[in-house]
Amino acid sequence: MATELEELIGFLSTPSPPVKKAAVDIVRDLTGSEDGLHSLSNYANTVLPSLSRLLSDDKEVSEPAVEALVNLSQNAGLASKMVEMGLIKIAMDMLYKPGSSITRLLVMLLVNLTQLDDGISSLLQIGDDKMQGLYVMKLVRSFCRSSETSDDPFDHVGSILVNISKKEEGRKMLLDPKRGLLKQIIRQFDSSSLLRKKGVSGTIRNCCFEAENQLQNLLLISEFLWPALLLPVAGNKIYGEQDTSKMPLELGSALSIDREPVKDPEICVQALEAIYLIALQEAGRRALWSVNGPRILQVGYEDEEDPKVMEAYEQIGSLLVHGSESEEPSTTTSK
Repeated sequence: MATELEELIGFLSTPSPPVKKAAVDIVRDLTGSEDGLHSLSNYANTVLPSLSRLLSDDKEVSEPAVEALVNLSQNAGLASKMVEMGLIKIAMDMLYKPGSSITRLLVMLLVNLTQLDDGISSLLQIGDDKMQGLYVMKLVRSFCRSSETSDDPFDHVGSILVNISKKEEGRKMLLDPKRGLLKQIIRQFDSSSLLRKKGVSGTIRNCCFEAENQLQNLLLISEFLWPALLLPVAGNKIYGEQDTSKMPLELGSALSIDREPVKDPEICVQALEAIYLIALQEAGRRALWSVNGPRILQVGYEDEEDPKVMEAYEQIGSLLVHGSESEEPSTTTSK
């Protein structure tokens, strides 16, 4: 079996297009099973470079090659080898090659590779002062530009942004006001795509872990931040003027009309956790009160039935009650 597999992997580098096509199809099919993945992982040092070289080939070869890499990258050990061999740079170069026909699959590959700390560092281009952040800026721009298309190849960029914002360097890059990336990302929360919404809400929530040191940068974009965080948890009712008059226009106008409720509990929990992280800071609590946030949370809680979401509301509620009782000295709790 080993020799057959070595022979098969060798055919990935053959100059004969039909043989190469047949070989890459077989390798791709092998990656669809546990046994196949295990067998191929023993030849990682040859199969991974061979597949990555095929990414610049025609679609009939590059598509099965990238599908194989996506499947192989679900194994953390193989994903680590891919990062080591510079596959993030290769994928980014191919992603922005004119006429690329494997965009969606390359983005999915980047999602898997940024599950690893080294993959995040590679995508952030840590250590390369001149280029640092260029890949992320390109991905954010594509994420924001492509949202109008029904079959959106950049939908999964939201998952990459969630991954990189798990790391402090990633959060700082997204929160940098000079780059303005988080502001662009937040505006995608209006998308009808659930995948996009989850990517945006997860990224905001992760960035709010920096609230202690970067609250000012978060509040700089409050006209986009508060609607993205409060509208999903505002409940179903149409708010009266007594409530909306105490809110900024972007919140008040949205809540004074009939609207489609956010039914996904994961998005609601992420929004509430983000609000909690902001409200841990005294200035964050003041900002929340200034947009009539506690009233919105009160109404949303009354409509809520999901136990996990209710628990997230209650966590903020107890913080706000405690915070308003004893602003001096300010106390913070960490989870």
